[in-house]
Amino acid sequence: MIDVPYRGSGPYCYANCLVMMLGADAPEAAAVETVTGSPFGLQWVGGSVPFFDPYGWNPDIGIGTALAVLGWTADTANEDDAGAALDRLASSLANGPVMIGPVELGHLRYQPDKTGPIGADHFLVALAMDSEQVTVHDPQGYPYAQLPLADFTAAWRADTLDYGRPYTMRTNFTRRRKVESTDAIAASVPHAISWLTSENGTDMPPGSLGNGDAALALATHVESGCEHEVREHLIHFAVRVGARRLADAAASLRRVGHTAAAAIATEQARLVGSLQHPLVTGDDAAAGDALRALAPTYDELRAALQHQP
Repeated sequence: MIDVPYRGSGPYCYANCLVMMLGADAPEAAAVETVTGSPFGLQWVGGSVPFFDPYGWNPDIGIGTALAVLGWTADTANEDDAGAALDRLASSLANGPVMIGPVELGHLRYQPDKTGPIGADHFLVALAMDSEQVTVHDPQGYPYAQLPLADFTAAWRADTLDYGRPYTMRTNFTRRRKVESTDAIAASVPHAISWLTSENGTDMPPGSLGNGDAALALATHVESGCEHEVREHLIHFAVRVGARRLADAAASLRRVGHTAAAAIATEQARLVGSLQHPLVTGDDAAAGDALRALAPTYDELRAALQHQP
């Protein structure tokens, strides 16, 4: 199969927000996404929906990791009260853009068909606000989108999400040292190995599964006719972002000499990407086969990363 790096749209909200906040010194979004650690695992939290990201990982953790390995710091603040949060946002905007999130995607009513909470997280860059609305860059394809304050604060409260604190914002992004993207990728490899280790000590709810175990369980679940919510989540978000993360991780690892690991990540990207058609068309046996083929690759990727290039 021809191996060409993917370029195009996709649900890379926090990575693209970080690129916007870091400005002219930002690395490409593919490198940012890779150093967050997001490509290195699969998790299925008990009673929830599966994600092609590591067991116990969430974007807040990933953002902190990315800033550290890229040589940046940022101030993170949250509030318990919407009024205090809006006051802090107005004050912060006087000094530049503000990274907002996580927010509840379903309250972003400038997006078509978003009419209320759906339990999906998202990130934004706030640009301006007045007494009626906030103007944001939404990296999902909505530059300079305007949102009434009531909808913005409902989204920003994030009380329908399974991680994060209400009214979280990040400001004062400061470059502490110059780090080339290749050095950041290399520095993030130990984090990737840790995420790919199933016994990583992460405290998770009962019934949660990670990596190969999660892939095998999801294969059985899909083959038995998974519920509408899980299928919709997979075809509209999880498969799309999962395949792209892995493709970007493969390209990033290849840049720093981890060619064996890159080949495994490329195969993972192909397997995850191959889920899209069967899940949409209802060929659940084919989807199950792809997930079963995916299961052993997490241990294989960890082993490859543990060997220095």
